Amino acid sequence: MSRFISRRPRPSALRTRTAVVAAGLGAVTVLGTGAAIAAETGTAVSKPAVVTSTANAVAAQAQAQSQAAAKTVAVQKAAAAKKAAAKKAAVKPVAVKKAASAWTKPVSQYVVSATYGNAGNMWASKHSGQDFAVPTGTVVKSVGPGTVVKAGPNGAGDGPAYGNAVVVKHDGNTYSQYAHLSRVDVKIGQKVQGGQQIALSGNTGNSSGPHLHFEIRTTPNYGSAINPVSYLRSQGVTL
Repeated sequence: MSRFISRRPRPSALRTRTAVVAAGLGAVTVLGTGAAIAAETGTAVSKPAVVTSTANAVAAQAQAQSQAAAKTVAVQKAAAAKKAAAKKAAVKPVAVKKAASAWTKPVSQYVVSATYGNAGNMWASKHSGQDFAVPTGTVVKSVGPGTVVKAGPNGAGDGPAYGNAVVVKHDGNTYSQYAHLSRVDVKIGQKVQGGQQIALSGNTGNSSGPHLHFEIRTTPNYGSAINPVSYLRSQGVTL
């Protein structure tokens, strides 16, 4: 006769399995119930805590980036303003050049050998002009803008004592005369500017040595001379 051995589970093991099954059913029941309640009421089931933490981190990062961008813009604006201020400060006012005088000396370098109004044996009356001792061939310039009204030998019509001479008419019925020239470089009717070469100095006519005889006149002719130093000073030129 064979034996039949019955293998019944032990009471302790049976109780353990029953508890596990019950716990699982309870969890399913609870989850199912929650889902059902959410479906019926239209309320969302709470998201896991990890999702909320991620959203907060993204928001914080976005805020930090926005603040950094604003700070960068402010720094750039400040730098641009500083650069503009420095550029403005570096700009210097343009110096206005003073217009060159239209009047000048008849010769650049000289020694005064006789002045206006001097008395002496060399003149029938007082000296009518200013004498500048210069070497023969020195450039003689018109003292101001004007028109040549006399030019040539025999004092350009004023007599042989002046030798070769030139007379220039200026504005205001004023005339300048240049005498004892070795060469005349202009002709009657020619317009000249102040500082323009009109002749070369010499020793022609009634002259005791190479020099330029210079007069300022109120007419083109001999006998109307005025003080040339005073007149040129009124034009900004000092002899």
